[in-house]
Amino acid sequence: MNAVEIDNLTYTYPGASQPTLNDISLQIAQGDFLAVVGNNGCGKSTLCKVLNGLIPHFITGTFRGAVRVGGLNTLESDVGVLAQKVGYVYQDFENQIVRPTVLDDASYSCLNYAFPDYLERGRAALAQCGLEGREEEYVWQLSGGQTHLLALAGAVSLSPDILILDEPIAQLDPMHADRIYDVLQTLNQQHGKTIIVIEHHTEYIADYCKHVLLMKDGRVQWLLPTGEALQRVEELESCNIFPPQVTQAAYRLRESGRLPANVPLPTTVNQGKTAFSSLVYHAPAVPDAPPAPPEDAAVSFRNVSLSYRSVKGEPRTVFSGLDLTIRQGERVALIGSNGAGKSTLMKMMVGLLRPQNGTVSLFGSPIGEKKAEDLSRQISLVYQNPEEMFIKDSIHADIAYAMQVRGLPDWQDRTHALLERFRLTPLQDRDGRLMSGGQMRRASLAIGVALEPGILLLDEPTANLDIATRREIMGVLEDMKDIIQTAVIATHDMQLVCQWADRIIVLRGGQVVADGSRDEIFSRQDLVDLVGIRPPEIFSMARELTPHALCYTVDDFTNCFLEA
Repeated sequence: MNAVEIDNLTYTYPGASQPTLNDISLQIAQGDFLAVVGNNGCGKSTLCKVLNGLIPHFITGTFRGAVRVGGLNTLESDVGVLAQKVGYVYQDFENQIVRPTVLDDASYSCLNYAFPDYLERGRAALAQCGLEGREEEYVWQLSGGQTHLLALAGAVSLSPDILILDEPIAQLDPMHADRIYDVLQTLNQQHGKTIIVIEHHTEYIADYCKHVLLMKDGRVQWLLPTGEALQRVEELESCNIFPPQVTQAAYRLRESGRLPANVPLPTTVNQGKTAFSSLVYHAPAVPDAPPAPPEDAAVSFRNVSLSYRSVKGEPRTVFSGLDLTIRQGERVALIGSNGAGKSTLMKMMVGLLRPQNGTVSLFGSPIGEKKAEDLSRQISLVYQNPEEMFIKDSIHADIAYAMQVRGLPDWQDRTHALLERFRLTPLQDRDGRLMSGGQMRRASLAIGVALEPGILLLDEPTANLDIATRREIMGVLEDMKDIIQTAVIATHDMQLVCQWADRIIVLRGGQVVADGSRDEIFSRQDLVDLVGIRPPEIFSMARELTPHALCYTVDDFTNCFLEA
């Protein structure tokens, strides 16, 4: 039996000259765990919004063809009826949290349907989603991963046969990402739910999904079993979808003749242990010792304590007696699970938060003694959500704003130079909030460096981006070395950490539990287990083959693992 049946679907948004979905015919089997992949703008999210009736009942346009979910024709069934067949967790899942306490929110949709057992349904959904025991907590007490699970519980409470999640782990640390997918796997295998995920992280697709659907230019290219789909390396990469690093490495080794041509490519670390068993690790030449770190402090925390007030219970302590120094010229990555204190630390650096005790200093002077105007010239924070950086109706005006209001004589020339540097000149008249994710990131970085601050802070600069756009942003950061002397990034993106940072600070519960180079951090399995961080997959693959191997990229792996 099929959970979804689509026949000759074509859909065009109002005012658009071309259809976003073009003559799609598709069947999704009941009980499938399907990953929908494709580059930005290919129609993935549009296709999923057709399944729950948002298109065309709320988002109008030209709709042709037939769509049936759970036996219901979406054109003949309203959204309220379809919601009991198809649960949807959006990429911006925080907007689905509407009630103050956990049980209240999980049962709210059932209350709207006047189910007499709405509380029991809410409790059952929380148990299925791993939130049992948190029923009476306020929603703002939850971590990011727990909040995502609560949004999922709200959809599960209506007992739909199909669950759709758009980028379910885009803003989560690896520990919470694993938990989300473990819950989805349980719902799929033990409760018979059909799971559909829009996903860029192919290592999770390899571990959890049964089938992969590739979309391109509004059409379905193919729907294949996961193991077969991830073998199509060139086709996937042409659509900016990058197979797991293990698969990429095997493909390169096969192309160079170091692996047999007739053997399937591995898609997981376990498969890689067999596929790469004939290769031998050759340690790379030891590089020259890095220069001694500079002694001048850019930012220093001395005995800093900070707590947030709580609606009920004791205030939540984030930092207690923190001592930390970030030196001039360093490229620092702050890592740790959701709620570890990374964003709070950055907000203290720019004066948005003031500690209850202790001193935060910038270039040797306490931040509390600095004027806001002076502070903004010395340090700049680029927010996790780039749209929060846009206050004008064009990118040109947003980039120029800080320089213009401060009366810098060459603000016009500097604005044009920044537009050129960040490849934004053709987009300069566009409203930043209406651009793609990668374009918004580039624009927010241009705004952040407009005053040429000595220190640049970046909060999750690659969150919510596909792999190709993440690579683009990493290149932009590398190109900015001549503009920014000191940079600090808070991120869950371990590939970014390994390729960009020269110092890694690991936070857990408001404490610095480790501080060092990438080799010092990722070679400690006890630290990886304690904090829930995850090194790049290719690093784990190399360590499985040779425990002392240190390979952070696919290039590292293919250069170091050679034929015996």
